[in-house]
Amino acid sequence: MTGAHEDVDDRLRRRVLWAMPTGLYVVGSAAGGRANLMTASLAMQVATEPKLVAVAVDASSVTRTLIVEGGAFSLNVLAREDRALVRRFVKPVPEQEIVTEGGVVVSMLDEPVEVHVTGAPVLTRALAWLDCALRHRLDAGSHELFVGEVVGVGGPPGEIAPVLRMEDTRMSYGG
Repeated sequence: MTGAHEDVDDRLRRRVLWAMPTGLYVVGSAAGGRANLMTASLAMQVATEPKLVAVAVDASSVTRTLIVEGGAFSLNVLAREDRALVRRFVKPVPEQEIVTEGGVVVSMLDEPVEVHVTGAPVLTRALAWLDCALRHRLDAGSHELFVGEVVGVGGPPGEIAPVLRMEDTRMSYGG
């Protein structure tokens, strides 16, 4: 494949990859007095016993380093109306934008956060969240796949409202 045919194939490959359904989440991580929240588009349950969840994280990201060092991550599920929130966490949270009280993170980029079992930050306004202890890692080229065991959970007692998906935004990822 060369020239124009290659360009057509690349455009088609991007369109197909962008058409695949995916959610948008915020992954929390913390280690050694540092913390971060990062937008992610690949998260899924991978086992039922024990309850395991996988997230793909850019291999060069701050979040990847903090998950490895801290041995944990949180997965924040957002409501559709919170689409602007994911854009705030596409870059690492600057240290000066992280507020702590008594050594515990309480806000990042003026967004209130909580910590639970693992110490990974959880967005207070998340529709639902999972707190996960790291169990497995897999090199996936440009990303690393982290598998965590769910050790904490929060959310509404009833049905979960419609969650944010990539198609709800103008963002695109992959291709």
